[in-house]
Amino acid sequence: MSIDPLVRGRVIGDVVDSFNKSVPLRIIYSGRTVVNGAELRPLAVAGRPRVEIGGDDFNIFYTLVMVNPDAPNPSNPTQREYLHWLVTDIPAAEGLDSGRELICYESPNPTSGIHRMVFILFRQLGRDTVFAPLMRHHFTTRNFSQQYNLGLPIAAMYFNCQRETGSGGRRFRPGHE
Repeated sequence: MSIDPLVRGRVIGDVVDSFNKSVPLRIIYSGRTVVNGAELRPLAVAGRPRVEIGGDDFNIFYTLVMVNPDAPNPSNPTQREYLHWLVTDIPAAEGLDSGRELICYESPNPTSGIHRMVFILFRQLGRDTVFAPLMRHHFTTRNFSQQYNLGLPIAAMYFNCQRETGSGGRRFRPGHE
């Protein structure tokens, strides 16, 4: 039995509760489709990704949230969660470009450690029912979902990101097991 990558990456637990994926979600940076747990460097994710969402019903709208639950450092995530992007009122039949970007895309640029960058997709109850938070840091996906009656996610995806000169893995430091 294989473990869900969102469980293995602690996205389910740290960011969202367990949910059933009901809509296809594809995140594409510079022609490269993101797979859960992939390693992407800041230069590869500097520009806003292309996002493809399944669905063709003109009466359904989605909200897309992108957060970093590991800011500013995975060992001490005092800004958990950091909101990198928020797009609402995404029509299922038209896609992300027809939605409202409430918080503009801020490219990930971690200074230390490996950070998870998480995309979460919610179904809205209707158009113009979700609004921007006051701050990017200390955002909480669960609270945001509850505040705007979004319920559980309908899709999610994440990738790992570290600074350009990072080593590619978590370092073991003797005495810090």
